[in-house]
Amino acid sequence: MDSIDRSIIEELRSNARQTNQELADVVGLTPSPCLRRVKKLEDSGVIAGYTALVDHRAAGLAVTAFVRLRLSSHAKATIALVEERLQAADNVQECFLMSGDCDYLLRVVAESLEDYERFIRSTLHGIEGIGSIDTSFAFGTVKTRAPIPFPRAGR
Repeated sequence: MDSIDRSIIEELRSNARQTNQELADVVGLTPSPCLRRVKKLEDSGVIAGYTALVDHRAAGLAVTAFVRLRLSSHAKATIALVEERLQAADNVQECFLMSGDCDYLLRVVAESLEDYERFIRSTLHGIEGIGSIDTSFAFGTVKTRAPIPFPRAGR
């Protein structure tokens, strides 16, 4: 990946709806080579997809919680069940497998504290194999998106 590929990625991250012509103009290519590079980045998995960024507060989801889960068992069947249920939970926006004090770190959104409580009681408490649940609530957001810190050449 060279500096032009990096420019293409950053431009698409800031505006994925721009035309290929607009993208080509910004990164200093003609449209055909630009489109080939974008296709190559997509095919290689560097560009995993395109999506709309939704402001969760504007969409009525005022609560953001970070939830640390510890499993009561690390049996394959338990892990498979927990991960399957977390995948299906719409309130769970992100789920990370962790090292350290917890097994999973979730980013969860909810309409209200009452809605979050319903999520805990109806979803997380219903997953067999979860040993403990610890929650921290976000008061605000300081940073949401940043440029990808690409590895430097020669490292």
